[in-house]
Amino acid sequence: MIKSTLLRQVSRASTTAIRPPTLTAATRLPVRAFSNGFAMREKSRDDDDKDHHDEYSTSGKPGAFEHEGRFSRTDNTIRVEYPEEEHLPTSRPVQGRGSFHFKRTLSSFSLEDRVGVVTGGARGLGLVMSQALVVSGADVAIVDLNKEEGQRQAQQLMDNFRSENPGAEKVPKVTAHYADVSQPDSVNAALDEILQEHGKIDNLVTSAGFTENFDAISYPFDRMKKLFGVNVDGTYLFAIGVAKHLMERKSPGSIVFIGSMSGAIVNVPQPQAPYNAAKAAVRHLAASLAVEWAHAGIRVNCISPGYMLTALTKKILDDNPELANKWTSLIPQGKMGRPEDLMGAVTFLCSDASGYVTGADLRVDGGYTVT
Repeated sequence: MIKSTLLRQVSRASTTAIRPPTLTAATRLPVRAFSNGFAMREKSRDDDDKDHHDEYSTSGKPGAFEHEGRFSRTDNTIRVEYPEEEHLPTSRPVQGRGSFHFKRTLSSFSLEDRVGVVTGGARGLGLVMSQALVVSGADVAIVDLNKEEGQRQAQQLMDNFRSENPGAEKVPKVTAHYADVSQPDSVNAALDEILQEHGKIDNLVTSAGFTENFDAISYPFDRMKKLFGVNVDGTYLFAIGVAKHLMERKSPGSIVFIGSMSGAIVNVPQPQAPYNAAKAAVRHLAASLAVEWAHAGIRVNCISPGYMLTALTKKILDDNPELANKWTSLIPQGKMGRPEDLMGAVTFLCSDASGYVTGADLRVDGGYTVT
């Protein structure tokens, strides 16, 4: 009896398991019809003449509209040659930025008891960054092709510090030194002179550099070699000289290269391919040396400024007034920077506040390179 009942249950279960499913009209799945791709393409071709939007794509005729590429191409009619030394405009230290204050900030930003070297420190961005180091407590050696201008600015920086910090127990020592940064012998002689004056070097800021605006085909080769010599060779020569000194002292240090946003983008409308390439080299040199010297506690970083309203930039804009509107229209903040906008950046990278920062490229460009 039990066996017969069990057999009937097994038979019923197996019959149920193999019963084919039944679909009603309400539950039947929709069937997707596949289109003929060739027919669609033929139809698209037939409609091309009717769709004016295609003129904005690669299927349109080049030059169909006057605005094509207008704001993203260089203009070969713009030409700016870097002035000779005697024609360079002078700069002034920033007023009112170094006074004694009681505002709280991290002590790790202090550069007291440090010695910093700033190449190209007698004018423009270099002068303001020299001042930033002085205000933060460092002794500074200004290196420049024009030693007389460097001496004048060194004295001015110390006088400013005294006037803005009456009663200060210690006034930073600022000296001036000649160097042609593109020549190894001149660089080594300047470093030897700085060590005799200051006894050591803790920080280096390589601000010596220049740009010229020529279309690449017309740019004289001897001027391109000079541009690379100052911007790239000068950066390299001073960096290895200071790094060697730090390694011999078995001391940590911080080196800051002054690059440019031009090392990451192509400026428009002014043509400047060699300068852009030189600053790209500076940026990657910083990253490469940061890895190579990390074992010795030497940090290497790069600051890449955007358009800065220096005395030289003002002179260029006087000769090419249309550039001001074109440049600022491409900057999200809508304004050019001022040299003092770099003071915080260089102090941060030279100080212990950036102790775990190396190989970085700090762009100070009002957002230009992120659009």
